[in-house]
Amino acid sequence: MEEDRPIFFLFFSLETMFPKIKFIILALVSVLLTCRSLAEETKRVPAAAPLDYVLQPSDLLNVQVFQEENLKRDVRVSQEYSITLPLIGKVDVKGMSLRQAEELIRQLYDRDYLVNPQVNVVVVEYAKRSVNVIGQVNQPGAVLFPQEQGLTLLDAISRAGGFSRLANRSQVKLTRTNADGKTDTYIINADDLIKGTSSNSWPLLVNDIVFVPERIL
Repeated sequence: MEEDRPIFFLFFSLETMFPKIKFIILALVSVLLTCRSLAEETKRVPAAAPLDYVLQPSDLLNVQVFQEENLKRDVRVSQEYSITLPLIGKVDVKGMSLRQAEELIRQLYDRDYLVNPQVNVVVVEYAKRSVNVIGQVNQPGAVLFPQEQGLTLLDAISRAGGFSRLANRSQVKLTRTNADGKTDTYIINADDLIKGTSSNSWPLLVNDIVFVPERIL
């Protein structure tokens, strides 16, 4: 009888511990399933869409209204940021993205002429947008914006061949003419941009002038 006691106690201990072990295993399985579900959900989340292209003068647009062939037009954005379309006439698109202009045109047709029109606007030909980079860079001159994209100060200097060996990178001058004709000048430390210690990447606007001075030896 004494010999059977260890076996009895072992069996009893296993019976006592089994619910706890079972609970731990179920908890681990639940955690693993939750992690897998979160990982799959993360995969399904689309990447953030890039900012929509903002229309520029001289952009050539193709405007179509579904099942309305007579309203289809190729129109160029004027220097006053407007386009002219059948029925609705002149449309001001200044400061608008492609999608915003599309929605405005849809609303104008929907207001007086069509019932729930489906409008599609695409850029057939992009206007050439540029800035001038001069001074101590390896390839001074006009730098074009990439299509549908912005251009930062460092991007423009890079596209101009980068700084020359005589460049004063701490005193880069940016000259910008505003819509009201006023000229603003900014002195920028490009070394801070390169090191990532500046919170402003200095996005450029069309016709900005970037001047890289020569450093004093």
